[in-house]
Amino acid sequence: MILFPSATSTAAVLRLSFFPTVRSPAARFGTTPPVGGERVRPRVVILGSGWAGFTLARRLDKSRYEVRVISPANHFLFTPLLPSTAVGTLEFRAIQEPVRTIEGLDKYYQAKATNIDLEVGKVTCEDSYSLSVFEVPYDYLCVAGGMKSNTFHVQNVDELEGKAVFFLKHLYHARQIRNRILECFERATNPTIPAEQRDRLLSFIVVGGGPTSCEFMSELHDFIKKDVAKWYPDLIGYIKLTLVEAGPGILGSFDKALSDYYVEKLIEKNIDVRLNTAVKGIEVREVEGCPRFTVAKFADFDLPFGTMVWSAGLAPVNLVAKSNLKLDGGRIAVDDYLRVPDTRGRVFALGDCANTPDHLPPTATVAEQQALYLADCFNKYYSKFDVLDERNRTKDLPLPGDVTPYLMPWNILSFLNRIFCKSSPEFHYMNRGAMASMGMGGGVTDLNKTHLPGPKTIKGQVAYFVWSSTYLTKQLSIQNMILIPMYWFKALVFGRDISRF
Repeated sequence: MILFPSATSTAAVLRLSFFPTVRSPAARFGTTPPVGGERVRPRVVILGSGWAGFTLARRLDKSRYEVRVISPANHFLFTPLLPSTAVGTLEFRAIQEPVRTIEGLDKYYQAKATNIDLEVGKVTCEDSYSLSVFEVPYDYLCVAGGMKSNTFHVQNVDELEGKAVFFLKHLYHARQIRNRILECFERATNPTIPAEQRDRLLSFIVVGGGPTSCEFMSELHDFIKKDVAKWYPDLIGYIKLTLVEAGPGILGSFDKALSDYYVEKLIEKNIDVRLNTAVKGIEVREVEGCPRFTVAKFADFDLPFGTMVWSAGLAPVNLVAKSNLKLDGGRIAVDDYLRVPDTRGRVFALGDCANTPDHLPPTATVAEQQALYLADCFNKYYSKFDVLDERNRTKDLPLPGDVTPYLMPWNILSFLNRIFCKSSPEFHYMNRGAMASMGMGGGVTDLNKTHLPGPKTIKGQVAYFVWSSTYLTKQLSIQNMILIPMYWFKALVFGRDISRF
């Protein structure tokens, strides 16, 4: 996971700029008409409720803009803690915030955006429940739809997704994984099950060497060591954990010494780490007494498995892939101001789905800082441009003035941003470092490339303290700040829940 991930800090996210109240929604959008000819607020439509979309929606000044969010997920997900929920260390609701809790939000639609009409200025959407189609006009559009898991067209990965193969990007993914793991243990205890099938069910493969994969494998090991060993003691000797990475090392963005340290710790935990190893395909074989016998095929060996967690890459979502927006490496090309070219400054892209001129990685911390930057641009500068005036319809949105980058993760330290950062009109990403946990009591923190002062590398229990305290204080609600340490305490003292429902 990324240090100070791109989630807004509790204080920073609540810090809004307040301006005199302007009339609410416009008659031209079919809502309440203004009184006495008074001008209305421009409508900002945000696609996505992830790090970028949710942060931007919270930070925009609602007295100056009518903000609407469109997203299939009606919540923001604190993704750095997602691996913990897949094994029961944390409960699902402790790492999410409902979109409708955004103060001053005009509308939220649980729907999927399917098309963007740049000429007319509207988004076509498909309702998540009835699949009915509707349109939402916009004055400004902010595309923050993220990316999806990339299967690289590996045989049967898509076909087995949700059955034996699982992604780990959304809350429902973690819930599927949790149920599948418990299903495998329960089925393996059946006295009539063949030994070959038992061994397959108790083989767990994690594909990918990034922070999400490594943290999930560490969490799974902790779950097996403490909870499975207690409740399924007869199965311990048959469990096999395998981490495969196509590249030469895990945690590729980290300092090599930290990456090597993490590998050593995984091996000490009896986890089979296979580097320079890519999945060639998945077969479903017919084995006597063993229906749906899934086998992962590699270049020089085959490995039967019961559960595979796939976290090996990113691909553009359908809206981005099929849009008429200019793409760069499967992501929307934007300029230094996060504007989509040839849209007169009416369309922006940010977060994982956007590719800046300096090709920033699709990480949470980048998405957060882009949202904070764009919110400042809107609140301080773009509000001075009357986008509703017909005379400005064909005019380009003026460029913003100076904006101070967000190096400090908490609002209480925001005054330091002006000391450590140089303000400019363009977006500038400030590296806050990277970190990954090793389950309870271990981790690595890499601050070699960070703009923050302090030690360059941390590992072991101190790194775990940095990891846990950082993510705890980055929560967006007091409720989750209370719930998360309670669940950590429960898992440590009383163990994790093994109920399957």
